Amino acid sequence: MRTHYAEDVNRLQLIEELKKTAKEKNAAVWGKIADELSRTRKKRRCVNVWKINKFTQKGDVVLIPGKVLGDGILDHKVEVAAFKFTENAKEKIKDYGGEIISIPELLKKNPEGSNIKIIS
Repeated sequence: MRTHYAEDVNRLQLIEELKKTAKEKNAAVWGKIADELSRTRKKRRCVNVWKINKFTQKGDVVLIPGKVLGDGILDHKVEVAAFKFTENAKEKIKDYGGEIISIPELLKKNPEGSNIKIIS
């Protein structure tokens, strides 16, 4: 019998919260993120810092439905929300004045899901 780890419980609760907000606020973006987070760990997205740098501009709010890895550099300030971050990725984002937040924090801050770039 397989046991659930704390992370799995948190992920499942987050998925339910995202689906609920998507329905209440008529914000399809949160439903899409819930679907992405429903994937198995092997199939979840991993995005490197260089990709965030390539597809964003200063001041953008970025949502990664998976894990942020630390390969590459970031040359502008962005706000990044993701399910997980490596320590190296956190350092690189913070070193350039960026902000790291969790997906639940972004959900509370912006329940309509407007002006968010999804990178996967």
